[in-house]
Amino acid sequence: MTDIVVIGAGIAGLVCAQQLSQAGYSVLVVDKSRGLGGRLATRRLHGTWADHGACYLKPKGELFRHFVEILRSRHILEVWTEEVYELTAEAPLSEPKNRSPRYVAPAGMSAIAKSLAPGLEILLNQRVIAITPTPENSWRLTLESSNEELTAKAIVLAIPAPQAVMLLEPLGESGLDKAFLDNLRSVEFYPSISAIAGYPPTSHPLPQWKALTFVDDADLAWIGLDSSKRPNPQQPHFVVQSSADFAQRHLEIQDLQPVAELMLQRAAESLSLPWLNTPEWMQVHRWRYAFPSRPWHEAFLSARTPLPLVCCGDWCGGNLAEGAMLSGLAAADEINHQLHHLPLDNVNFLNVFTRSFHQSLD
Repeated sequence: MTDIVVIGAGIAGLVCAQQLSQAGYSVLVVDKSRGLGGRLATRRLHGTWADHGACYLKPKGELFRHFVEILRSRHILEVWTEEVYELTAEAPLSEPKNRSPRYVAPAGMSAIAKSLAPGLEILLNQRVIAITPTPENSWRLTLESSNEELTAKAIVLAIPAPQAVMLLEPLGESGLDKAFLDNLRSVEFYPSISAIAGYPPTSHPLPQWKALTFVDDADLAWIGLDSSKRPNPQQPHFVVQSSADFAQRHLEIQDLQPVAELMLQRAAESLSLPWLNTPEWMQVHRWRYAFPSRPWHEAFLSARTPLPLVCCGDWCGGNLAEGAMLSGLAAADEINHQLHHLPLDNVNFLNVFTRSFHQSLD
């Protein structure tokens, strides 16, 4: 039996798992995806990387700044730009008012998640399809691909709240209190569609900006010259993110290629860059749970059950990657409080993380 199973290998799940593992618990991370990172997502394609999830980090709090500085010192992160331009109906292209550094990973934003993985036991390509209590006072988790079963003393669900609802509702109010399920159901997300598009090296003119936000646009939310993050890019490529309304209108369409073409057409028209409409290659991804629109107001959500069960993620507070990290640490503290009260310290987590990261490079 494992002490704790963490479902979800995004930043919240990995931080939570590292904190608990460092305290001395046996921890297993399980994720349905092929890689780490959740919405810190990177695709390897056409000889380069493209970030089709989180575009950059913009730290606010001291702890997350410290984390970013550790990754900068190991050359995982670097400053990409201090300027994100805005495009409005009134102003064709406005200079950014507030300059602050945006940090990116030249090898892709998923490199941040990979930096949190050393020393952890992780199962990828494994979807948890059922959670049930056992007579032996533990949790049983059933995996889809093999019907294999795991047992644990405690569970952390570091996944979007709607996915947690689908997994936990079968337990019913006999296993979970009504208030917990109602609170979990109250969390809502905006969807998004991301289009990745590559262009000939001779494409001209390249924009003066690296990142641009569309203000009050019906279809588009953001575009970034993603190739400018990469060392020695061979050709320009962009990542375009849709508005929530646009994504909602097209979310259930099976073939998203025409949808991505429409996004590029709108970008080409809005930015007066006609060649954006004719990429050499293109890929598209739908995010059902892109940004919390109605987040939970605390750092985690805990069920009142005899066996510890805690939910966490960027939807706890709603502050993207930084919120996910803080939520993961808070969930680890709550699980520890319900189990053995082992010493936990957030600053010590970063110190131990730094040492373990250095050791993984030796």
